[in-house]
Amino acid sequence: MPQHKHDFVETWPGPLAQGFDRATDEATLQVYLQKISDDELMAALLPRLSDDEMSEFFRLVAVVLKRHLSDSEYHELFLKKSPDQSRQM
Repeated sequence: MPQHKHDFVETWPGPLAQGFDRATDEATLQVYLQKISDDELMAALLPRLSDDEMSEFFRLVAVVLKRHLSDSEYHELFLKKSPDQSRQM
């Protein structure tokens, strides 16, 4: 059974806009992030990224996750594992 879900992008009825209000900004960012993680888009985009661009993505994601998630949230929500499972790796 798949561990990852991208339902929001399929059901969001509202506008996609940045700077309108916080709720629309959050919804738009969620749609953008779910769209960019599409396997077909990634297959086309990744080979075109420079090493520096990939490093920027990695750095930004790592900083945001570290800043806003506890260790247990990181393991459960991002890695999809309990902290005990991650220690066994």
